[in-house]
Amino acid sequence: MIKHDYKPQNNKRLFGPTLLSRLPAWATHPFMIIFMAALIMLLAIFLSDDTQNPNTLNPDNKPLTTTQPQDINTYNKGEISLVSTDIDVSEEKTDESMEDNQYSAPIEIPLEISSSSTNETILKPFDTLNQWQSEMVKKGDNLSLIFKRIGLSPQMVHKIITLDENTKKLKNLRPGEIIHYQLDDKNQLSNLKYVIDLQNTLYISQNSSSNNDYKSEIINKSIELRTAYVSGTITDSLYMSGKRAGLSDTLVINLANIFDWDIDFILDIRSGDTFSVLYEEKFLDGEKISNGQIIAAEFVNQGDIYQAVKYTDSKGDSNYYTPDGLSMRKAFLRAPIKFSYISSGFKPRRFHPIQKRWKAHRGIDYRANTGTPIRAAGDGKVTHSASNQYNGKYVFIQHGQGIVTKYLHMSRRAVSRGKRVKQGQVIGYVGSTGMSEAPHLHYEFLVNGVHRNPRTVKLPKAEPISKTEKTNFLSVTKSIVNQLESRKLIQSAPQVAK
Repeated sequence: MIKHDYKPQNNKRLFGPTLLSRLPAWATHPFMIIFMAALIMLLAIFLSDDTQNPNTLNPDNKPLTTTQPQDINTYNKGEISLVSTDIDVSEEKTDESMEDNQYSAPIEIPLEISSSSTNETILKPFDTLNQWQSEMVKKGDNLSLIFKRIGLSPQMVHKIITLDENTKKLKNLRPGEIIHYQLDDKNQLSNLKYVIDLQNTLYISQNSSSNNDYKSEIINKSIELRTAYVSGTITDSLYMSGKRAGLSDTLVINLANIFDWDIDFILDIRSGDTFSVLYEEKFLDGEKISNGQIIAAEFVNQGDIYQAVKYTDSKGDSNYYTPDGLSMRKAFLRAPIKFSYISSGFKPRRFHPIQKRWKAHRGIDYRANTGTPIRAAGDGKVTHSASNQYNGKYVFIQHGQGIVTKYLHMSRRAVSRGKRVKQGQVIGYVGSTGMSEAPHLHYEFLVNGVHRNPRTVKLPKAEPISKTEKTNFLSVTKSIVNQLESRKLIQSAPQVAK
């Protein structure tokens, strides 16, 4: 038996000697290999260009057409715009053709190239007018010093100041004001602007006919008045409640001044009292600049309703009246001090803090800081202006109809004996002289020698509006009162949820 050794043939090459021996000699020649490689590369390039040709995507073999410019230079000088033409869809394709067609029908978009009338765009020159410059008026300044800083001559100062009546306002410049100006190409004054107040502005400019002559003009801006409404409820003091409602400090004070003859805003107001105010707002160029005067107001104090409306008579005098025409201004004020704390009210007996005994307290103590002004409750004549160990510095005033008012414990008196005073005039200042343990005013009100409570005593009736004004008053104020009432109804109406 003959044995054969067997070895696995795992190391065979793909192109072994047997395969190469079968090829002809020319096929393995190096030049032939290089030629075939070059031929394959050329074929690949040709096929690549053919696939990128858009005509191969057109199943109908219809090339897209464009209108070519005659001169290629127009691309650089002209404006290129694409204008689409109408699409011809008159021929309807069958379902079979649509299924065979993978793309939509071609659309001819001609490329339209139009050249500009000029090769360069002409731009309008930029406006080179100088911007407004400004100079602030300093302490001790005048127009001459300001023009000197600007670089203008003294002759220019004289020319502007003596131009006309309008420019004379430049003689009284105040520190902090601003002078706006413009200079021309020769560094001479071209325009000047000076704000006199919120409404008036002075403009000075060169005449168009001559650079040496100037003209001035005062431009007046009218203030627009709008009506505003605010209402609120007293929770602590009138001042704090008014501020929370949106009233300014001035409006709160004015509101108290209107009802000063009927309500003591230090003692009489209670939590739950309400107020409504119809007032003016001033606008300039659409922007609010300040509040105006109160047109109408209402105050409900402990259930009593007080209403007031402003009226300007034929003489130009403005005052507040009730809707019936009675003046809000009465013979006496309810309180001689505004918005101050009351340390003790009117009561027949009290324990005196210094004498340490019970005694009648026939007045009202207005607790206030030392130096707080004290007002005369009404017109009258000063009968006493003196000082002693009990009353300290004091003033007594005799009024008509047997009424006397007394003011005690002043730090300083502002009137002397025998002088006549007007209602609201300052007659002294709060102090703590005499038998007083803290700064306050002790105020007494006597009728025919009998002490009365100033808060509740019946005062003389107010004077009604004159008969000549009554008809016009009712016609003018009726609409104002109606407006106040309607605003109150709108404000108190329940809000409907959206």
